[in-house]
Amino acid sequence: MPKTIIIRHKKERKSKCSLQPLVEHKDMDFYTYPHNLPEIPNNYIRLDVNAPVLSRQDAEQGLLLLDGTWKLVEPMNKRYAHIPGRSLPILKTAYPRVSKVFNDPDGGLASIEALALSYFILGKEWQSLLDGYYWKNQFIELNQDFFNTVPS
Repeated sequence: MPKTIIIRHKKERKSKCSLQPLVEHKDMDFYTYPHNLPEIPNNYIRLDVNAPVLSRQDAEQGLLLLDGTWKLVEPMNKRYAHIPGRSLPILKTAYPRVSKVFNDPDGGLASIEALALSYFILGKEWQSLLDGYYWKNQFIELNQDFFNTVPS
């Protein structure tokens, strides 16, 4: 299986980044935007809120996750618009937010929640991805009905 490529915006604070515990994960490659950017192979899909929903049929594809605030990710999405996008079902985040963000009335998922949800849908081992996430148990409990289903 292709490694997951995570491109984190240089302004994203590592101390608050929910993906930081995965930097050394054997199945992840981290890069910093706009520097040190890889060529993305043709067999990758990109998480994008304005795309068809991710499904088990995408399991053979590599996953590209762009990490940053909504405002920071917008130009990153433009750069990688040639990579087919997939969205995620709407779940509840456990990540505490102070305010709502643009174009996302429920505040959206933390990056680690989106990654774990993607892995769940793709049929990959997902729970260990959340091991370094402080709100792991709350996230799973909030979305227990979804995680008790078998994605198609």
